[in-house]
Amino acid sequence: MHGTSGGAPPPPLPLDQLQFAMPPRHDSIGDERRHRKERLASALRVFGRHGLEDGVSGHITARDPEFTDCFWVNPFGLPFRHVTVSDLVLANAEGQVIEGRYHVNQAAFTVHSQVHAARPDVVAVAHCHSVHGRALAALGELLDPITQESCAFYEDHALYDSYSGVSVDAEEGRRIATALGSRKALVLRNHGLLTVGDSVDAAAWWFLSMERCCQVQLTAKAAGRPVLIDHRQASATWEQLGGDLVAWINYQPLWREMTRSEPELLD
Repeated sequence: MHGTSGGAPPPPLPLDQLQFAMPPRHDSIGDERRHRKERLASALRVFGRHGLEDGVSGHITARDPEFTDCFWVNPFGLPFRHVTVSDLVLANAEGQVIEGRYHVNQAAFTVHSQVHAARPDVVAVAHCHSVHGRALAALGELLDPITQESCAFYEDHALYDSYSGVSVDAEEGRRIATALGSRKALVLRNHGLLTVGDSVDAAAWWFLSMERCCQVQLTAKAAGRPVLIDHRQASATWEQLGGDLVAWINYQPLWREMTRSEPELLD
């Protein structure tokens, strides 16, 4: 549009003519399954780009829309940056593979299956051994309300105040699920972070955001004494930013960038 001198500016466009992405609805279970798998493969590649992978540690699970006690997960030993939709593995709650070509990380299912069982509202669970998440976990601390972003976790995350080595038994997974309760995130002491969401996009965004919040908190405390946002304002900010829909919306630029730059992940 070229500017003109004088006169009134053009009228604003109707809102229904502007694009704004919202979570899609699917007509069939097959379409929903494909959608979740595409989002899972993309989220794994995003995590790889952000350096959240540490050897074979780290995993994201997505509940199958039909077999709701079975979960899609990244293959054991395959780099996050290489995962495609066709590489994903479907395993039951015991970690037994029922579709796919790879093994799964049994420690992943020890925790994830119990969280999924305790939270039928949860579609996806993310857990990685990220650097700043592990640093905060080593201190046994929660996130303080010191930024707008950290307020999204205000009174909506908890500390699992125990460490017993690599989680390999269901009872440990149940204790972790109990500590999480109805919240969206957990700091696993001496271990790392875990986040959940009603979509893969939401769970992935919460993990990425929580990792950055950990980094900000550690940096701020190293520099001085952070000023806390008061309870009223922190609660009000959580009301605005703490929902899974907001997380889904925040994740969409990452989805678009990843699928545009690496479309082969959808194979």
